[in-house]
Amino acid sequence: MKYVENIKQVAELQPDYLGFIFYEKSKRNFEGIIPDIDKKIKKVGVFVNEYLEIVVSLAEEYKLNALQLHGDESVAYIEELKKYLPKVEIIKVFGIKDSFDFNQLQPYEKVVDYFLFDTKGETRGGNGVTFNWKLLENYTSAKPYFLSGGIGIEEANLIQEFMKTPYAKNCKVIDVNSRFETEPGKKSIEQLKKFKNRVANDFAKN
Repeated sequence: MKYVENIKQVAELQPDYLGFIFYEKSKRNFEGIIPDIDKKIKKVGVFVNEYLEIVVSLAEEYKLNALQLHGDESVAYIEELKKYLPKVEIIKVFGIKDSFDFNQLQPYEKVVDYFLFDTKGETRGGNGVTFNWKLLENYTSAKPYFLSGGIGIEEANLIQEFMKTPYAKNCKVIDVNSRFETEPGKKSIEQLKKFKNRVANDFAKN
């Protein structure tokens, strides 16, 4: 999210999370004011290999409820981060393309609240392309995860089918972004409404 009025409009749809990107190289980089929104909606700060002090400072300034780490952050980095922000959820992102070694998740099990699986592309997120969700058959962790990467209104039926599979049992959040944008950081309310109406009931069963 990037624009105040759009943030308010999306918040009215009652998402579980709203994301704010704090990464200068991103065209969605957030530098504004977050308006008052329902406290049930968790504010997520998205960071990429950022200095720990800056992450802590921004988390406190914007009262972030969760941090999405989109870079090469180590287990030690996250452990240090949790010392300063013990109540903030940690979401560690991993990019998937044609294959993925799920063993690399194991060291992070004890320090994160969620994993997030995104499509590995030219940029760190916002590529508008899905990856092969069938690869998640190899996910054996009990840790809940977010499904991300190029999900748009056209994928609603695929999401419904995916949620019926055994390997979707730990998928707790569908992360949508670029495919719902009218411009970087600005979301189409009508498209989001349609998507939510089509997938909410099936997803709630999980």
